[in-house]
Amino acid sequence: MASATLSISFSAHLQGSRTLRRSCRPTAAIPRRVQIVRAEGEGVINKSIKKEEAKVVDFLKAPEIDGKAVMCRCWKSGTFPYCDGKHVEHNKETGDNVGPLIVSKE
Repeated sequence: MASATLSISFSAHLQGSRTLRRSCRPTAAIPRRVQIVRAEGEGVINKSIKKEEAKVVDFLKAPEIDGKAVMCRCWKSGTFPYCDGKHVEHNKETGDNVGPLIVSKE
């Protein structure tokens, strides 16, 4: 595996200009998946993911969590970041198919 160095630079403008540089080496290769999103239709949140399904609901198993958490992905929930079901109304209004992410213990 080829090693890589990540450099981060930023400037702070408090009492003069300073620049911090920090380098680190990743310990393992991190697989990355890129989803290209293209806008279609006004008000639609999910532009391209699983559009053939009536509602996109994904499940994630996490040993750190007790019980279950239902997370909002429509950004309309009154209890954000938790889902309160607002995606149902949003989907009817826009023709979208967005649904929650459900996280539960393994």
